[in-house]
Amino acid sequence: MESFLPASFFTRAPGAQANPIDSLDAWFSAMARPAALIELAVLLACGLATWLVVRRARKAFGANHSSSILFGRAVVDGVLFPFLLLLLAYCSSLLLARANELAVFKVAIPVLVSLALIRLGAKVLQAALSDTPVVRALERSISWLAWVGVLLWLSGLLPVLLDELDHIKWKVGGATLSVRTLLEGTVTAGLVILVTLWISSAIEARLLRSATGGELSLRKAVSNATRAVLLSVGLLVALSAVGIDLTALSVLGGAIGVGIGLGLQKLAASYVSGFVMLAERSVRIGDNVKVDSFEGRITDINARYTVVRALSGRESIVPNEMFISNRIENLSLTDLQVLQSTLITVGYDSDVDLVMGLLTDAALGQERVLRDPAPGVNLTNFAADGLEFTLNYWMSDPENGQQNLRSRINLAILKSLRVHGIDIPYPQRVVHGVSAPVPPAPAPSDGQHR
Repeated sequence: MESFLPASFFTRAPGAQANPIDSLDAWFSAMARPAALIELAVLLACGLATWLVVRRARKAFGANHSSSILFGRAVVDGVLFPFLLLLLAYCSSLLLARANELAVFKVAIPVLVSLALIRLGAKVLQAALSDTPVVRALERSISWLAWVGVLLWLSGLLPVLLDELDHIKWKVGGATLSVRTLLEGTVTAGLVILVTLWISSAIEARLLRSATGGELSLRKAVSNATRAVLLSVGLLVALSAVGIDLTALSVLGGAIGVGIGLGLQKLAASYVSGFVMLAERSVRIGDNVKVDSFEGRITDINARYTVVRALSGRESIVPNEMFISNRIENLSLTDLQVLQSTLITVGYDSDVDLVMGLLTDAALGQERVLRDPAPGVNLTNFAADGLEFTLNYWMSDPENGQQNLRSRINLAILKSLRVHGIDIPYPQRVVHGVSAPVPPAPAPSDGQHR
């Protein structure tokens, strides 16, 4: 595949300009003419019109408090503003070029192209990837490369440099590559990957907007599948743009298949399990689960792993294969209600009806305890130390904590029993003592007999 950038963009055609500014003297002379002020006024008008259009569009789409790729956090830091400004400026330059020689737009157009590419790369990377030092370094690299390209284009060095790089060639198999071909292919591949990430991020944001529960998991599955397909297609296009023969990937595909069969079984199983989980919705984002003695709430389901966050703040990265091949306790698969119980022992001389009423009142005194089904108290055992009662109650928000609710109910029970003088007996233990054998009396000596 050839580069998306035409060859005439880099080379001098007969009778055409090699760069926007052929001569600095001619350019400064053009800038001193009154027509330059008209160009500057038109450029400012384009900027104002773009600002108004983007501002109205931002309000129309309800993006006043969003950080989308198109609009950004502010009116001017998204992708829509620089691209729309570039379009208006380019159309205005075509109209003005019929009457006078351009001066301001010769510099403005390349600068706006560079600004649009910088904003596109930055916003797409921010939306598709997390804010890490690597992403920030990529953003700075895109900015520097874009501005260096503008400077080379304005100075007229870019066509000369590319022409020299075109003479550095070598043969790889049946193809002949040059440094210029690799550079153009790399730029094209970068643009293809950026556009692919942009489309996948826009689809993901659209699908996951205002989705909850099982619908959120299903949309997450569609989003992950869409991103994987788009990235695969973008990667193939990028490799073709660089000049790599795609038929050679058949050997690589066979090697990958052998690797999956031998050493990447767990990795492939986790990826497949992730899509199976999201498709069948056996576990969903927001469910409270217990996996391998770790209990918490599912906060995210990715293609390879699932994030489970405990109430203590600890997060467990669980491979998706464990959710398919192992036994998982899902506390909120079909119903969010969770049963809890606490055990209380009182003395044998206690009023049983009063104790059962106090235990029920202690549970109903907590707002998180459900009234339907109502709490229940059972006399479960005649223990050696006293009467054992079991208080059962239901809750519907286990994500807010379970031990804290049990603690509040136990404190209310203890306070209520003490107020009514009901004894909580100490453990009764019988200690059997064994007497030591009495040693025999010593025999009298010979002197004592005498």
